[in-house]
Amino acid sequence: MGAMIDIDTLCHDARFGGYCAEPDGPAGAAVIVVQEIFGVNPGIRAKCDEWAAAGYLAIAPDLFWRSQPGVELEPETPGDFEKAVALMQACDVDRAIGDIEASIRAARARLGDAHGKVGVVGFCFGGLLAYLSATRTDADAAVGYYGGRIDAFLGESHAIGKPLLLHFALEDAHIDAAARQAVHAALDDNRHVGIEEYAGADHGFAATSGSRRNDAAAKKADARTSAFFAEHLG
Repeated sequence: MGAMIDIDTLCHDARFGGYCAEPDGPAGAAVIVVQEIFGVNPGIRAKCDEWAAAGYLAIAPDLFWRSQPGVELEPETPGDFEKAVALMQACDVDRAIGDIEASIRAARARLGDAHGKVGVVGFCFGGLLAYLSATRTDADAAVGYYGGRIDAFLGESHAIGKPLLLHFALEDAHIDAAARQAVHAALDDNRHVGIEEYAGADHGFAATSGSRRNDAAAKKADARTSAFFAEHLG
């Protein structure tokens, strides 16, 4: 269903890769799927395929292309987590947001509509970037799953003018209660923002497979995300 494509940077001075999945029929809207710290691996490509099956054009940009283009890591493979953390630390957030904006433009070009609806959904590191997409890009809607360090960027929350949905796990080993409380304090009164929490779930609960997946929480969160995009993207 999908294939790798090239995406122009915003400055048109380089190109980077991305996985693109297209629906069988015409796509009325697009979804940018933002990777975890493990790159555009099979799990992220599967997320794209799921969105394509639902009728959306889906693109997952390779945000680690400046350090290690095409890298694919797995959370349960020994040594991969440490490699992934190093890649995340080397990834400049501002440049990553620029690459997401470039991917939004690429999606609209493929839709054949400069004003086509495009949503952003991200997981883990991508969850933070989904939040920042709501503050810095012209995405029409954004969803973040267990985005870490959002509390460090709450000073940008005044810029949220489009719908944003955030999913958090209450047993998240990487995002503590204080961080979640800070997010609530800053965003609960923002009419554009919804926050959902999942008891008994840990970081990575919406992974497509593996021991991190919490099936009940994943299905509930994914259903909410699907309804959210159906409402705001069409």
